[in-house]
Amino acid sequence: MALNEVIITRAIIDRFSQKFLEHTEVDTAIVGGGPSGLVAAYFLAKAGKKVALYERKLSLGGGMWGGGMMFNEIVVQKEGKEILDIFDINTREYQPGYFTADAVESITTICSYATKAGAKIFNCMSVEDVVIRENRVIGLVIIWSPVEMAGLHVDPLTIMAKNIVDATGHATEMLNVIERKADMKLNTESGGVMGERSMWAEKAEKLTIENTREICPGVYVAGMSANAAFGGPRMGPIFGGMLLSGNKIAELIIAKDKSEK
Repeated sequence: MALNEVIITRAIIDRFSQKFLEHTEVDTAIVGGGPSGLVAAYFLAKAGKKVALYERKLSLGGGMWGGGMMFNEIVVQKEGKEILDIFDINTREYQPGYFTADAVESITTICSYATKAGAKIFNCMSVEDVVIRENRVIGLVIIWSPVEMAGLHVDPLTIMAKNIVDATGHATEMLNVIERKADMKLNTESGGVMGERSMWAEKAEKLTIENTREICPGVYVAGMSANAAFGGPRMGPIFGGMLLSGNKIAELIIAKDKSEK
């Protein structure tokens, strides 16, 4: 059959618009498409939650894509391997307690599982502000990333969410917006973002999971955002804590939703 360029254009606009409209109100909005955000999206969607994930870049994966210094292999500990096993990702033991996996296989597989479970991913979108009512974050203000990068004066749009996850990594972008624009204290020792400390893999892997929690009403932190928010160290190219953090954040949100019913 002959292909019609206008039909192709209409199909893309129509289908995307439908997807976008259906996700202007969601159970959970996740900001950041790295490993912790994608794992959280998978487990939440698998539990029947309406999930939207926003990633400012064209591609997903965060730091996992590049492994360590562009050697695209990642390392996980035994507990992290158990998460990779859920996604049927190939791993090999390097030494007792250390397992390696292909970085590209890992992130593409997790992304595939998340979308097939029902999570909707909106790439090339940045979060520039939040919506707060009665001392609770209830929504995100979003803009196309190329508009942000070009510095164009274009007004954003808004989506509403019962729960919001900052999975933006080292930069804690969501929390910085809240600190800068809202009169809200975070549940940290200082009441604000405490900042990431220097690398300490063993300590960081444990603290990444411990620091994964609700940090202010309606907002949770996962992955490196959790460590940066609570003043923990970075861990470098070992990703078990990131994977486990995504799983934990999903469990926390699911449990809270159940308790509020």
